[in-house]
Amino acid sequence: MPAPAAQARPPQKVPVAEGYGGAVATVDLDASKAAIAVLRRGGNAMDAAVAAGAVLGVTEPYSAGLAGGGFMVYYDAGKRKVFTIDGRETAPRAMTATSLEGVPFEEGVTSGLSAGVPGTVANWDLALRRFGTMSLRQALQPAIEVAEKGFVVDQTFHDQTAANAARFADIASTAKLYLPGGAPPPVGSVFRNPELAATYRELGRRGPAWLYGGQLGREIVATVKKPPLTPGSTRNVRPGLMELSDLRAYRALLREPTKVSYRGLDVYGMAPPSSGGSTVGEALNILEALPEVGLHEYLEASRLAFADRGKYVGDIPGVPLRELLSDGFAKERACQIGDRAMAHPAAPGDPDGSYGPCARPAGQAAPVAQEGPETTHLVAADRWGNVVAYNLTIESTGGNGIVVPGRGVLLNNELTDFTFGPAPGDPNLPGPGKRPRSSMAPTLVFDDGRPVLAAGSPGGSTIITTVLQILVNRYEFGMSLPEAVAAPRATQRNTAQTQAEPAFLAAHQAELEARGHSFAPNPEIGAATALEFVGRGRIQAVAEPARRGGGSALVVSPRR
Repeated sequence: MPAPAAQARPPQKVPVAEGYGGAVATVDLDASKAAIAVLRRGGNAMDAAVAAGAVLGVTEPYSAGLAGGGFMVYYDAGKRKVFTIDGRETAPRAMTATSLEGVPFEEGVTSGLSAGVPGTVANWDLALRRFGTMSLRQALQPAIEVAEKGFVVDQTFHDQTAANAARFADIASTAKLYLPGGAPPPVGSVFRNPELAATYRELGRRGPAWLYGGQLGREIVATVKKPPLTPGSTRNVRPGLMELSDLRAYRALLREPTKVSYRGLDVYGMAPPSSGGSTVGEALNILEALPEVGLHEYLEASRLAFADRGKYVGDIPGVPLRELLSDGFAKERACQIGDRAMAHPAAPGDPDGSYGPCARPAGQAAPVAQEGPETTHLVAADRWGNVVAYNLTIESTGGNGIVVPGRGVLLNNELTDFTFGPAPGDPNLPGPGKRPRSSMAPTLVFDDGRPVLAAGSPGGSTIITTVLQILVNRYEFGMSLPEAVAAPRATQRNTAQTQAEPAFLAAHQAELEARGHSFAPNPEIGAATALEFVGRGRIQAVAEPARRGGGSALVVSPRR
């Protein structure tokens, strides 16, 4: 609980740091400090990523937490190989393709029905056992300390609480934690979450089985099936379908990464059920097939890649991933790009393995599904050359708005990422045990077999365009990595209008409208973190200078 009398200035975050021995960038100073402390004590990049992720569950609880899910892309320097871990939430076995039909989207957001089987703890456990040097209990210790001692409320945390105050007030356990005295914690107050500290401590002591079939799992299921409404609330909070057997059946999975070659570099990403690796990779291939690349081409390549994402990508058998990422398909798609913006919507292509010089598009475009913007992303590298890009999430800002009573943790509403339907043939319809399609795009870039860059972002489906634009800024437009991250953004996701930040519109709207583009303002797109190996063992860690209150970049040592 916050202590309103204890006023303090939120700690100052630095968005860019350069040095040696390891580096980290997150949205939050406490999380970055935890990761750097792990690296300085001899832990590796994976240890640091898990420790930082657990702290973000305390300080960024509306974006991440142990009841959520995520994806990791990891380079193991000893094995010289890229691995990915799929910790995406799953639908309960009782969920069918029609379970969300007729449910108003906003009712789905705040409900037990939208809660997916959590994957984050299984993700952490697999990551540490396979690639780390620390136990889960050790990795959780920094988060326990932050939850007990508290953190200083900044403007972002206050504003996010205020934006959710109406629905938080309707859930008794959530109102008790996040609306003390009936109001959001003021900026400068110290917010503590002793219940979450105790939950982390017990999780470290008992292990993941405490969640996946044990007492914590029982409490999560009870909360999903009977959300603890505030007496007198009139909100329709639908119960969920999750059972303890769903938790027992959950597994985090090692998957093969996606890979494309781009301007002599190798770009690795996350395969389905994420659409991040396939869509970023296809767009890069399209851009490489063009004679020149500017902002017009960036928007059009993204438009085409999103058309193909909607048609073909989901947690289903037979996603044509190899063909979607083939040079032949990219050339066929690139020929659709002319001097003017394409008519809306762009139709998907036909990744059938037989490609002509300029084939006609095939089929009809799928609508862009709504996705929550409040994910978080972190990057970490260590002195041995291991690198991790890690997206973690509970979906909407504040997840489904339901705190598990006595545990201090918000549940996810990840199942709203499914297509609600009816939508026959949509690859992203819900199903028993199915993982909803994600846009998370943790990305690693290699030059001649060595990692040179890691990047990722929150932002729902804008994650894909944020990562793509950072890579285009860096490698096509010659920006430094800090410039590439800070540059104003625009996101085209096969929509009638391209959403763009005010600074982008001020600089580019007129020239792009003259080429047929239409724009809608978006005050803020993404909140990226990235790092780059800049030579002779030196690493540059980069976070946002302003978006979402700015991020925190730290290095183990500024000097050798």
